[in-house]
Amino acid sequence: MKPIKVGLLGLGTVGTGVVRIVEGHQQDLLSQTGASIQISKILVQDKSKSRNIAVNSDVLTENAWDVIDNPEIDIVVEVMGGIDLAKKYMLQALDNGKHIVTANKDLMALHGPEILAKASEKGCDVFYEASVAGGIPIIRTLIEGFSSDRITKIMGIVNGTTNYILTKMSQEGAAYNDVLKEAQELGYAEADPTSDVEGFDAARKMTILGTLGFHVNVALSDVQVRGISQVTKEDIAYGKRLGYEVKLLGIAERQDDYISISVQPTMVKQSHPLSSVNGVFNAVYVYGEAVGETMFYGPGAGEMPTATSVVADLVAVVRNLKLGINGQRGFAPYKEKKLKTDEQIASKNFILLHVADKAGVLAQITQVFAEHEVSLESVLQHPNKQNPNAEIIIITHDANQAAMKKVLHQFESMKVVHSIKSVYRVEG
Repeated sequence: MKPIKVGLLGLGTVGTGVVRIVEGHQQDLLSQTGASIQISKILVQDKSKSRNIAVNSDVLTENAWDVIDNPEIDIVVEVMGGIDLAKKYMLQALDNGKHIVTANKDLMALHGPEILAKASEKGCDVFYEASVAGGIPIIRTLIEGFSSDRITKIMGIVNGTTNYILTKMSQEGAAYNDVLKEAQELGYAEADPTSDVEGFDAARKMTILGTLGFHVNVALSDVQVRGISQVTKEDIAYGKRLGYEVKLLGIAERQDDYISISVQPTMVKQSHPLSSVNGVFNAVYVYGEAVGETMFYGPGAGEMPTATSVVADLVAVVRNLKLGINGQRGFAPYKEKKLKTDEQIASKNFILLHVADKAGVLAQITQVFAEHEVSLESVLQHPNKQNPNAEIIIITHDANQAAMKKVLHQFESMKVVHSIKSVYRVEG
């Protein structure tokens, strides 16, 4: 088989890793695919920039069309990031009959259905394993490993930056702002950390996982999103005292063809495997009707883990080329999207209230829960010498979101409730 020529859009962290693996693993790639893989053109912003990898200057270009319109290039690997320009390049490459491998979660979350439809029309592959959870092969697992099962829940830690921050807060008792600053200095968090800490990065990944897991066209706007910027070291300390760790979880659930998807800081029971996933690592828990519970764990970002996923997709495209079956791995959504209402979304809840420290207050609090048919698993009152108010911690049994909203709304109008300090979903 003639050499397979690859064009690379971007030579940043991940692009550099892709070049390292392709050039360093030629014998392995040849034995796996029966063809040699050559990176023949690489789009960069500045050809004269010094790099930490040796690349022949003839291979570099500052013109994207040298890659996209190059008739010799079979596969385009997009690792440049961004949305509008990447989408334009990808659609044109598909029009030119080129297969696509991408690590671009933002693009696939927002425009995945359009890109996959174009790929199907042109008989081309579009693979995007590296767009979610770095080195964990979760997308291939959902498409192939669970093809004979029905997935009921996908729950996971899919953002390494927030997991690093929450881990440090838990292990060292540090404040959120101090740990965020440290994460920025170490390069785990961007100068503008909004996408990570407010949950938007995780929401894009859960959009992709929800679409693949439930076979419906999930939009980013379908995901309820809450980040970690309001999580305090006190919340984490209270959680630990009760046997929980706080984690930013993406949660996608399906029941009777109705789905819900959210990203939110969650109290995870310390006996649950997700509670011990620390640092920048990711983990995804998948529940299938037949298989039961499975968990996938590994590095969620970084040059080599993400590049490994990109090259694995590259190998899959080359194998399909050899077999003449490109564009036939159909996983377009085929089910009608039915979103759960607040009445259908249920979970346990952790609530921390600051209330007046006098007799009868606890009875008033529990009466509100009873009025809205929310049953309680535990009620604890902890003395806090720094707080003149009484601190009451309540953990509910499974309660629907509509009832919980009514409970919290009623608390806001009660004189004896000075503040609703914290509310978290409880898992595990």
